[in-house]
Amino acid sequence: MNTTIAAISTAMSASGIGIVRISGEHSVDVIKKIYRSKNGKKQLDQVPSHTIHYGYIYDEEEMIDEVLVMVMRAPRTYTGEDTVEIDCHGGVCAMRRVLDTVLKHGAKTAEPGEFTKRAFLNGKLDLSQAEAVIDVINSKNEFALKSSMSQLKGSVKREIEKIRSSLIYHIAYIESALDDPEHISIDGYGEKLKMTTTQEKEKIYRLLSTVREGKMIREGIQTVILGKPNAGKSSLLNLLIGENKAIVTDIAGTTRDVLEECITLSGISLKIIDTAGIRDTEDLVEQIGVDKAKEMGKEADLILYVVDSSVPLDENDEKIIEMMEGKQAIVLLNKTDLESVVEEEELKVKTGHFVLPISAKEETGIQDLVEKIKEMFFDGNITFNDEVYITNVRQKEALEEAYHSLELVEQSISMGMPEDFFSIDLMNAYEALGRILGESVGEDLVNEIFSKFCTGK
Repeated sequence: MNTTIAAISTAMSASGIGIVRISGEHSVDVIKKIYRSKNGKKQLDQVPSHTIHYGYIYDEEEMIDEVLVMVMRAPRTYTGEDTVEIDCHGGVCAMRRVLDTVLKHGAKTAEPGEFTKRAFLNGKLDLSQAEAVIDVINSKNEFALKSSMSQLKGSVKREIEKIRSSLIYHIAYIESALDDPEHISIDGYGEKLKMTTTQEKEKIYRLLSTVREGKMIREGIQTVILGKPNAGKSSLLNLLIGENKAIVTDIAGTTRDVLEECITLSGISLKIIDTAGIRDTEDLVEQIGVDKAKEMGKEADLILYVVDSSVPLDENDEKIIEMMEGKQAIVLLNKTDLESVVEEEELKVKTGHFVLPISAKEETGIQDLVEKIKEMFFDGNITFNDEVYITNVRQKEALEEAYHSLELVEQSISMGMPEDFFSIDLMNAYEALGRILGESVGEDLVNEIFSKFCTGK
């Protein structure tokens, strides 16, 4: 924290502009040594904060690049420290030369995530917001970006702080009463506390109930395409991803291995998995593919069951329908451009799932499929005005620990245990929730979290 760090904060590729970021107590001292204005008069240690200056970066007497330099004084910066950003030309060589010059004149190379780590340690962000930064960078779709931005603005922090505020009030009251029983009575306090624990448990439960949706928003819905050979599974995959990734032939059993692709449809990410056609076969290689398809079906968030409407249902369809029991699934009645021998109503009755007529060949029904997925997984709409989505495993585990501790408080109340037992479990819940915000977390965990960041962030 006492060193001044620097790194390239933009992608290392040919681009119009590249940014070299410097943060730390001596940031302005470093830039002062290497910056010259156009007229050679301006000294950056004398300029107002949050101003931009046009000039050149020099290494001794060699001009390195033409730049814009932004000078920002602590504490109104991302890291909470004096910060300088150099906007130079975006070529890889140009950015490296500018960075090398900065390092040569007093800065040290930043570790991955060190800028955001300093923002956290300087109180500019809590840990949930810091984790949202990397989620914003890694967002794969519009909804993941909105969810991450919501957390970055403090949506998780606000919810956690409300719960902790309620818990710490009761912890303080019980501790005060135990220290001064003559003036503070806790007779019958258990019933009042039980109402609070029930309310706070409900809030935690609501947050935990968003974990599944949050995971799908962040990572995409794991979507497995199942069906008999030649039902049109690979044609559907090619249509969804917009290119011919899967081999399509009239020969049954063409697809033998699992093929995965990530796509975004109307802002929803799908991790699409094409599988071998489900049937009994003596071909060893094809049978391995069929077994893999069955395994993928068990792990799927969503099954797309493709049915060839021109071929009667048989025992293979019965096996697939069994695999769909208890799973989120959509039945796609494919090849509707051909004469149909399978009725939509018949499939609804047999599968118990929504049936959607499509034609992968004619490219029809895909938008209806997208709308149905939205309806199934997000009640037709995804909004971040009020809803908070938990997308982080670390946060989920802390919430589960807090929930369990409040259950123990309720048990202690029901069993008539002494009030200091209430205080112990309330404090455990309070501290578990605090770990979400970054309180009482070890240095190793902090380092692990920020090591996943890119170097310039």
